[in-house]
Amino acid sequence: MNIASINIPESATAAQYPPIPEPNMLTEFFWEGIANHQLLILRCGSCGTYIHYPRPICPTCLSMDDLAPAQVSGRGTIYSHTTTVQPFHPYYVDKVPYNLIVVALEEDENIRITSNLIDFPNDDIRIGMPVEVTFQEVAPGLTLPLFKLA
Repeated sequence: MNIASINIPESATAAQYPPIPEPNMLTEFFWEGIANHQLLILRCGSCGTYIHYPRPICPTCLSMDDLAPAQVSGRGTIYSHTTTVQPFHPYYVDKVPYNLIVVALEEDENIRITSNLIDFPNDDIRIGMPVEVTFQEVAPGLTLPLFKLA
């Protein structure tokens, strides 16, 4: 994803858009995948370990030459959750309370993604609930991976 491709007008206030990710060499594949509605996780070709957050070396076998993005299903279970009542950025002022969930992916329960559960009451969220990824454009040119009940 190229930051320049996010079409935020010069006149926009901070409250109109969420914080914008700044992809780097290690994370660019992730954001390009999200823009294409694919959840890509770095994987070691030598030992098969999924690596998230992306790092330049496999923590299991120390390979640096055999790491590549791999598409995952986007299915998993809620590992943890909280309801946020204080906005940490002006974009969230009118969105509190909102939930944050940590999803353990089905491909490897040790790979966890922090996101939001959409279209579900915050008070009814429970650990272990099955979820699946969905993609939502939250600003012009910026899509985020969110989750819904599976």
